[in-house]
Amino acid sequence: MEFLTEYGLFLAKVVTFVVAALVIISVIVSAAHKDRDDHGGDGELKIRKLNDSYTKLRESIQARLMSDGERKAAAKARKKEEKARKKAEKAKGKQSEPVKEESARVFVLDFDGDIKASDNDQLRRSITAVLSIADPEKDEVVIRLESGGGLVHAYGLAAAQLDRIRGKGIRLTACVDKVAASGGYMMACVADRIVASPFAVLGSIGVVAQLPNFHRLLKKNDVDVEVLTAGEHKRTLTMFGENTEKGREKFLADLEDTHVLFKEYVSERRPEVDIAEVANGDIWFGSRALEVKLIDEIKTSDEYLIEACDRADVVSVSYQRKRSLAEKLGLATSAALEHSVWRLLSALRKQNIQ
Repeated sequence: MEFLTEYGLFLAKVVTFVVAALVIISVIVSAAHKDRDDHGGDGELKIRKLNDSYTKLRESIQARLMSDGERKAAAKARKKEEKARKKAEKAKGKQSEPVKEESARVFVLDFDGDIKASDNDQLRRSITAVLSIADPEKDEVVIRLESGGGLVHAYGLAAAQLDRIRGKGIRLTACVDKVAASGGYMMACVADRIVASPFAVLGSIGVVAQLPNFHRLLKKNDVDVEVLTAGEHKRTLTMFGENTEKGREKFLADLEDTHVLFKEYVSERRPEVDIAEVANGDIWFGSRALEVKLIDEIKTSDEYLIEACDRADVVSVSYQRKRSLAEKLGLATSAALEHSVWRLLSALRKQNIQ
């Protein structure tokens, strides 16, 4: 028993140390990130043609299913075709033939949303780059969207970024594989077309706010908190002072007004939706969302993009900020410590089960 007690204390110290280290590293990395952002940041656009990726994947599988002889014959045939293609292009260049019209393009953007919609800057830069070359007559933008929502103003900005695409007359498709709820759905509804997987979570057209209040605890311990404001509604609810019924009514009125704006936003972009039916905060899985017209089609993003490869050049566009060596080391250390903690917790859980 004494050994177990000492072991438990040692384990608690180790976990405490690891957690403290993670917090310190996170603070350092966040500070470095903020400093770089405050000074304009430093990053670059990453462009990747998905047609090539899917082709290589198909050829890789085909090659593994072939015999050695078939594989060599297929490689020889590909080289021959490539040589003939280059020869034909060279001949056309010499003949000064009219330049062949560019094929349609599908630009693929990704948004992985947290509560603060932290991907906003990456999305803004990517959209700016795409709009500089996209042709409204034939090009399309696909946003692969995953978000359960978060801060109203942050997701309002993210949706406004997508509205820039619609404003330029470029077709916009939103693909949702897992979740586009609340602020996430606010973004999705901007698209001309929403495609979702069968069990993707959509909707949650509502507004929620919550905060703890420590007034009674402080009062019990003879701690006074003074909240001084200039303006009747400058502070409606507080965490430390005594909240009033009038303050609660004002806070609720603000929430209702935000909800009304949310419903109007969805209604303007998806007029076929019965907003009274869907704007109660409920969520729908993909198949059910199709029934209430929150989406237009049941399909995964992979299905949609593979099909798009047959009709257009599909290009992934993402803005990635360059990280300093200190940030890379900090993130690597953080990941290693996090992995160690998870392994330790998993080992403890197994011992408890046994």
